[in-house]
Amino acid sequence: MTLTKRVKTAAIKKAQKNDKDTGSAEVQVSVLSKQIEKLASHLKSNHKDNHSRKGLLQMVADRRKHLKYLEKKDSNTYTELVKALGLKK
Repeated sequence: MTLTKRVKTAAIKKAQKNDKDTGSAEVQVSVLSKQIEKLASHLKSNHKDNHSRKGLLQMVADRRKHLKYLEKKDSNTYTELVKALGLKK
């Protein structure tokens, strides 16, 4: 379940600090959120796909780690990102 190039680029542009930023925590959280949304919709129709479910749980844990790091590093950026992505705290 990979993202299309267009969707991934849009997610990157939504969170990047400058034009060359592709690996910051904000960008990674944004891309992971899009992947999680896509995989969650896949699992709604394919509820027996346990391998994808494990991948989803790993992505959620990875996003949580990035968000925890970002909250510790810069809480203002963290709150802005959570609001922009529509995540709950």
